[in-house]
Amino acid sequence: QVQLVESGGGLVQVGGSLRLSCAVSGRTFSNYGMGWFRQAPGKEREFVAGISWSGGSTYYVDSVKGRFTISRDNAKNTVYLQMNSLKPEDTAVYYCATGSWRNSIQTTGGQYSYWGQGTQVTVSS
Repeated sequence: QVQLVESGGGLVQVGGSLRLSCAVSGRTFSNYGMGWFRQAPGKEREFVAGISWSGGSTYYVDSVKGRFTISRDNAKNTVYLQMNSLKPEDTAVYYCATGSWRNSIQTTGGQYSYWGQGTQVTVSS
């Protein structure tokens, strides 16, 4: 079965950086686009960033543009989220996800069939 395993979360101070990783198994990773979502306490899950199957296209929610970078290594079946200049409002559980789309980056959770277990990111002030 398809499995997604996130890692790299933790506690960081305002202005700090973290890099999240998501290792995918059980499907041909390089055939599909990937996304990162997050959910803060008491809030709905929101799309953060997405990347096409080749890595040639990326898309970000406005609140993280210029601070976060999504990338992928198809040889390692892994997608990354580099997070810089972190703010307290970035505190959330971060999830990676994948679906059946390839190029047209999807921003709604319903377009993703498989999800990781999540990794906590806490930004302290």
